[in-house]
Amino acid sequence: MAAFNEISPENLMRLIGTPQCPTIVDVSTDDDFNDNPTLIPTAIRHAHDNIAALIPTILNKQVIVTCHKGLKLSHGSAAYLRANGIEAQILSGGNVAWTAAKLPRVPLKKIPGPRWVTRHRPKIDRIACPWLIRRFVDPQATFLFVPPSAVTDVADRFDATAFDIEDCDWTHDGENCTFDVMIKRFGLSHLALDTLATVVRSADTDRHDLAPQAAGLLAISVGLSRMYRDDTTQLNAGMVIYDALYRWARDGQDEGHDWPAGRAQ
Repeated sequence: MAAFNEISPENLMRLIGTPQCPTIVDVSTDDDFNDNPTLIPTAIRHAHDNIAALIPTILNKQVIVTCHKGLKLSHGSAAYLRANGIEAQILSGGNVAWTAAKLPRVPLKKIPGPRWVTRHRPKIDRIACPWLIRRFVDPQATFLFVPPSAVTDVADRFDATAFDIEDCDWTHDGENCTFDVMIKRFGLSHLALDTLATVVRSADTDRHDLAPQAAGLLAISVGLSRMYRDDTTQLNAGMVIYDALYRWARDGQDEGHDWPAGRAQ
């Protein structure tokens, strides 16, 4: 059981993927990190001996600090942040405990820069993928929506990563859609995301036999695209849809609904 000012890996994992996810800061030494150069989803690397420099970027945010074993570097960094008015806890057991719990870790070398670009007028994959990146990889990521013919040139000129377009690195792979590809490459596979991925793939590739929820997701996605002329505004609205779908996949799959309650079958 986690002690005061600590959070267990399992409880932190329940926050990741939701709007309530805290800022996660990995202060492990370079030697420890290089032995396993992966991050807890959404975590940022920051040197423990320069923790003061982080404060301006995390004001009014909840912070979880982790290191190799969740000992002196985590406790010292979190205490320093608390002394400067930041609500900070440590991850109980650190990265070792997280790995032992078999929870997802994102390979650092797989994380592109913070800017992504894709085709304008998104429907399914081009909303689902930004949701996945912001909730599990980089909460500060930005997304550019441009005409299909401009995606490659914009990626080059604006140092952005192209996705969900033909002949780029982050796109469909066989029967899998871009959302599936990102989950695999980022090492994010777990039951809730895998369930959501099936729904996204089913809706995005018009294979509604894979998941009964696909028709509803398609209808909502088309409706959103009709409601919003601005793609970024549509993405912001779509984030709420995928937040809800993730919570359904994680906690609500066994819940049905009927009226009146207890109606005879």
